[in-house]
Amino acid sequence: MKNETKCLHSGYTPVNAGPRVMPIYQSTTYRYTSTDEVGAVFNDPTRSHIYTRFTNPTVDVVEKKIADLEGGVAAMCTSSGQMASMMSILNLCHAGDSFISTSTIYGGTVNLFAVTLKKLGVECIFVDPDATEEEISAKIKPNTKAVFAETLSNPAVVVLDIEKFVKIAHKHKIPLILDNTFPTPILCRPFEWGADVVIHSTSKYMDGHALQVGGVIVDSGKFDFTNGNFPEFTEPDESYHGTIYTRDYAFAPYIIKARMQLMRDFGAYPAGHSGFLLNLGLETLALRMKRYCENAMTMAEYFVSTGMFEEVRYPGLKGDKYYDLAQKYLPNGCSGVISLTVKGGKQAAAKFMDGLKMASNEVHVADIRTCVLHPATATHRQLTDEQLIACGINPGLVRFSVGLENVDDIINDVDNSLKNLR
Repeated sequence: MKNETKCLHSGYTPVNAGPRVMPIYQSTTYRYTSTDEVGAVFNDPTRSHIYTRFTNPTVDVVEKKIADLEGGVAAMCTSSGQMASMMSILNLCHAGDSFISTSTIYGGTVNLFAVTLKKLGVECIFVDPDATEEEISAKIKPNTKAVFAETLSNPAVVVLDIEKFVKIAHKHKIPLILDNTFPTPILCRPFEWGADVVIHSTSKYMDGHALQVGGVIVDSGKFDFTNGNFPEFTEPDESYHGTIYTRDYAFAPYIIKARMQLMRDFGAYPAGHSGFLLNLGLETLALRMKRYCENAMTMAEYFVSTGMFEEVRYPGLKGDKYYDLAQKYLPNGCSGVISLTVKGGKQAAAKFMDGLKMASNEVHVADIRTCVLHPATATHRQLTDEQLIACGINPGLVRFSVGLENVDDIINDVDNSLKNLR
């Protein structure tokens, strides 16, 4: 099936006379008829459901659908995109290890990696995504266990050269983890370019309606964890009755380990109702992504035409620094997020945003409704000036997330606001 069809059909097949729409399993637990059956599930968690801290039948459907959309072998939903980011790293690194991350990632993830994981003894080494292979490879240490990046960065809309980062990671026998939140699998499927793990903040385009926070980790099933760099995958896990993940779950050792170690202990799993709402968003994802891209392209060209902005960043624009990479990795569109630098700096940016009436000034992005944010004073306010520059953020930058409204109405809203700056 094509992705447009997978959005509707993957993960759930109704039984005869059963509900056509995926039901909500709003239960914390599952009943068994014997102790042997319970023990068998603990021996092999892929047999059935143990407890909703690990799995839930409704969420399981969503996991299968997202894995199918990305072309992966398995997925695990989490309670937030931040938790997906953290678990994707902690599944590979422990105290004393390091990993590489591009510097242009979302500000909250920068703080997670640079501050919180540092407290746990895991070092994050930041690199410029546009640096050469040699420069990035020089940052990799003997204890480096992964490379992390965003396919399309938030909010600087930097397009990653995926093949370059795949080459670097695999040269050092470590996996490449890509945050594919902005493109979604409708616009880019990183596994097709060689990436090993994909994560999403499902709160964004996948949900689409700003209804509930969530995240997901998807396993390509292709990375060789038996290469000698990952003994936790190839040696018995004493915390889970001696399971050897690469032996016992060779089809998806990464996700099984994440679920049976990290999700078991952290319990950051979404409830059945959250999975149901996410599935509703996924069913229209392909349709919405097309409209987001169309509206964003129109708005980007309009922003340029006004002459009111120092810079309009949108990789779909000819002349954009990342246009060529966008044509390669995002030929069907670059999502609905535009990065604007308002002439006049921070005060002018605030005046522009406050003058918008239809577009919402809110801490969100990738919604069905147009929304704006000033990253330097909101999502990225905890970063130093140097970190802001590394993320591609200046005081006048506005993240403009184009919604699904009629594009003429979005233009009128912006035009009325710009009158205050003229």
